[in-house]
Amino acid sequence: MTDDFSVPGPAAAGPLAVVVARVAELADRVGVPRAEAFRPAKLSAESGVPVPVVEELLAGRSGGEADLQARFLQRFALLRKTRLKPDGRRYTQQEIAHGAGMSRQQAGALINGDRRPTMEHCAAIQRFFKVHAGFLTAEDTDALTGALRRVEEELRQRQAGLPEERPPVDAAGHAGAPGSAAAPSTAPAAAAEGTEEAADGPADPLQRLLQDHGVRGIAWRAAQLPTDKHRDTVTEWLDMLLENVRRSES
Repeated sequence: MTDDFSVPGPAAAGPLAVVVARVAELADRVGVPRAEAFRPAKLSAESGVPVPVVEELLAGRSGGEADLQARFLQRFALLRKTRLKPDGRRYTQQEIAHGAGMSRQQAGALINGDRRPTMEHCAAIQRFFKVHAGFLTAEDTDALTGALRRVEEELRQRQAGLPEERPPVDAAGHAGAPGSAAAPSTAPAAAAEGTEEAADGPADPLQRLLQDHGVRGIAWRAAQLPTDKHRDTVTEWLDMLLENVRRSES
């Protein structure tokens, strides 16, 4: 392709790179310019990740805000800027408070960063602005990965309308059904791990660490959830739990 966008290489390992590669391939198949499929402004609005961070992550470089409250403030500000009232104006602090079922003082403290958000605060604000669970709290890489999975699903639906194209088949041999949720990005990794573990267990120290600490079990259970909304909720719970643990240890 002649598009300026290039798919991140091995340096951008992980679920994000896997989804980026799938989206790039699908865009080429259905004739969508990669610049459109990976438009930073659209991905930012969908994920809550600032445009410069989206560009860094798509280029295979590290980036993003590690602090949970800082991410919350960034995402909340973006919601107020991009999710507008029917008349094109921003929702007022009072309107957000009323719609989210909290006092104006609570809403003001959250907006100004004077109060740390709870899971209940995040869930209420996300319902008010009609965004998916985890929008306000997911790590930037995870949030961008989720937004790209939704782009992938849109492209698959367009591909389903092309009679000469067959539904893509994943590493486990399952055909992607039109309109179905994107397959968890851990599937190719799981297939690869199965071949490695056929010997004396995972050769990669990181894989052994994940195995020993049950992370793969958590990921497997999350992958069984029926929708992205359910998986986003689990991610949000884990983010909040991890933040609480970090604060208690500091």
